[in-house]
This record gives sequence, C-alpha cells and structure tokens, in this order.
Amino acid sequence: MFDFLEDYDVLGAFWVTVKLTVLSGIGALVWGTLLAAMRVSPVPLMRGFGTAYVNIVRNIPLTVIIVFTSLGLADIFGVTLGAADDFEAQGFRLAVLGLSAYTAAFVCEAIRSGINTVPVGQAEAARAIGLSFSQVLTLIVLPQAFRSVIGPLANVLIALTKNTTVAAAIGVAEAALVMKEMIENEAQTLLIAAIFALGFVVLTLPTGLILGWLAKRLAVKR
Repeated sequence: MFDFLEDYDVLGAFWVTVKLTVLSGIGALVWGTLLAAMRVSPVPLMRGFGTAYVNIVRNIPLTVIIVFTSLGLADIFGVTLGAADDFEAQGFRLAVLGLSAYTAAFVCEAIRSGINTVPVGQAEAARAIGLSFSQVLTLIVLPQAFRSVIGPLANVLIALTKNTTVAAAIGVAEAALVMKEMIENEAQTLLIAAIFALGFVVLTLPTGLILGWLAKRLAVKR
C-alpha cells in the first residue's frame, strides 16, 4: 500500500520544510523586532518606515513576495545569495529571504502588542534615571514584551511552517513540491494528501503545545 513512497524522498522534503521554518523564523524574529522598535521609536522617519513596511508587506500575497525574490532579485537585479550555478541552494536562500521578510510584519505586530502591555510608568522611570531610548527598550520593555507574546508568536511560527509550502512556487524541494509530484505520478491521491497533512500536524502540533506551556510559565504577573 505504501510501496510507492520508496520512490520519493518524503522525509527529505519535510527536512527542507523544517530548515525553511527555522531559518525563516530566526530571520523574521530579528527583523520583526527591529521593525517593532521602529514603530515605537521617537524618530518620525523610523516610525513611518516601520508602519509603511508592515501595512504594505502583510497585504501582499506571500506567493507574490516569493516569486519576486526569485524573479525580481535573482533574475533582474542579479542577487543570487550564493553560487550562481547552484540553483537549488540559491532557491532555498531566496525562499528564506522572502518568508522572513513577509513573516517579520506579523512578528512586528505581535511584539508591538506586547510592548503596549508594559506600563508606561516603567519606561518613564527608566528615562528619568538617564537611560536612553534604546536602553529602555532592550533592558526594560522588550524582555517583558517577549514574555507576554509567546502565544501570539507561536501562532506566527505555526503559520510560517504552513506558509513554507509557497516555496514550491520557485522550485524549492520542500513538502508541497514533493506532494505535487507524487499526486501527478501516483493514483493514491487521498492517501498522499493524508500523509502530508499528518506530516504537517506532526510538525505544528508540538510547537503549539510547547510554546503554549512556555507562555503560561513565563507570563508576566501584573
């Protein structure tokens, strides 16, 4: 019944999905945190850039962004992010770039909501003793903000895991691309779909449970 699976590297495809999720998640967390800092910055230009970025990027379909990173950056502007003849690695890196840029907009909003939960008096007290804006943000505000938004960030990570399927649009050999090839070549369409659905449940369910438990343990008591 499952003999046809031997002809396809299903586990390898899911491993690519995991790598896409982890690397894109790290990139999105770093860039999203910087965007959140910009959005609460006292500098109007930085606030404007952060607001414009979030409002524009999160309203563009992810497929468009992924295709732009491939066709726009690589083909038009010559941005290869590696050896030009290594198309597989190049496509993977461009997919990570596109997923990070897109997901960062949602990470930013999650962190900004956490920043808004920190009492204003704490920031004012920190400024009163001579701390700069960056010191207040990194030492006082962000540590509390992160603890209060672990749950929302878990939802963003789960969505990112599922969004990695869009990387198939530029030929990255992750789970969705292998599933497409299997459906085209095999007759067991429902069985194939069930296998890949189960695979994504295995990836995302523990993530939600672990981060949900962590959110309760690290919740800020007010």
